[in-house]
Amino acid sequence: MSASSRRPSYAAVLRVPHARRTFLAALSGRLSYGMAPIAVMLAVTRATGSYAVAGVVMALFGATGVLLSPYRAALVDRYGPRRALIPMALLHAVLLCALAAVSWRPGAPAVVLGVTAAVTGACAPPLGPTMRTVWGELVGDRALLQRAYSLDGVAEELLYVTGPLLVGLVIGVASPAAGVLLGALLMAAGSLAFVTSPAVSAIRPTGNPESRSSRAGSLPRGALLQPVVVAAGVGLSLAAVDLLVVAFAAARQQGDDTVAWVLGALSAGSAVGGLLSGAVDWRMPARVRLPLLCAGLGLTLAAAGLAPGPGILALAAALAGSFVAPALTTAYLIADEAAPPGFRTQAGAWVNTAVNAGSSTGAASAGLLVERLPLGVCFAVAGAVAMVAAIVGALVPARRSGRTPERTAAVPAAADVRVL
Repeated sequence: MSASSRRPSYAAVLRVPHARRTFLAALSGRLSYGMAPIAVMLAVTRATGSYAVAGVVMALFGATGVLLSPYRAALVDRYGPRRALIPMALLHAVLLCALAAVSWRPGAPAVVLGVTAAVTGACAPPLGPTMRTVWGELVGDRALLQRAYSLDGVAEELLYVTGPLLVGLVIGVASPAAGVLLGALLMAAGSLAFVTSPAVSAIRPTGNPESRSSRAGSLPRGALLQPVVVAAGVGLSLAAVDLLVVAFAAARQQGDDTVAWVLGALSAGSAVGGLLSGAVDWRMPARVRLPLLCAGLGLTLAAAGLAPGPGILALAAALAGSFVAPALTTAYLIADEAAPPGFRTQAGAWVNTAVNAGSSTGAASAGLLVERLPLGVCFAVAGAVAMVAAIVGALVPARRSGRTPERTAAVPAAADVRVL
């Protein structure tokens, strides 16, 4: 079901039957992930008056969401998107409403907030990994699939910029808990629209583990090692950069607008890099270019620590960002290629988990480093983390994948040429 064009564009991806409707529905639900965390944090802070409680609640919310993601994805592979995603999405939305209700007024019990947040995170549906599985079903050609994954990753990147802006608009006229409610509404409506798409209904469940193992083998963990390690390194480095930029601005008596500009440049660079990378008809195998992209990120982050002012730092951040989306897109492509039928959602979820787990660890580690080391050294450490991930990724031996090769032909026939 791929588009017919000798040199397909990103528009060709959206012209694939059912692609536009399915993608927009998935993005609507995934926008909740861009809104809910900051809305929950603000609501809990206002309800308890304690940053410490808010930090613990958010840690529980994020930990259960990240650590259980591959297992929720396994349910999608086993039972199919409709049977698995609808209960998860509706329960997640209901629990978000419960969080909003508990945190609407001051005096909310910290234990109740923590338990509710933990269960809410545990039910978060894997919309991103499932959408990437749908792309794999819709787009049979590997090069066109690269474009689809790049488009998906750039759109996801924009969601995490748009989400906080929407929360800001909501809290300008209502309680932060109203932002949590809006996130719940987006999750429920977007997920229901997503699973009712014909493209999603075409994905067949694998059934019980016995029949799945006999038909499709097992998830090749060795083949996933490279993309998971590199994705974790990218997440670690990027989370550290967020805090380092704040420290950079504070050290030079710059306001929050400087932080916004620099981090905006990072996101813009990632979006542009993702679109450009997806448009390239790569001859270099994905497993070769992935460590190179991660190394590029590491080198530019280390050099960013030498920036004399916010303008140069913003340029360095944009250059560093240009490696982020291409690296993550390539990691998802490798995971998809390695996954046998019946394990594609899980494979993508492991990469997604690695990024998020790395981000959580990086944020905590950066806080300790900033208090003990010069800022330039901290940037160098953040870059070194990405370099180490690149080296480890380059040294991981190639494993036989569970699916077709990355490129099917050097010259397209009728329809040849592809998270954020």
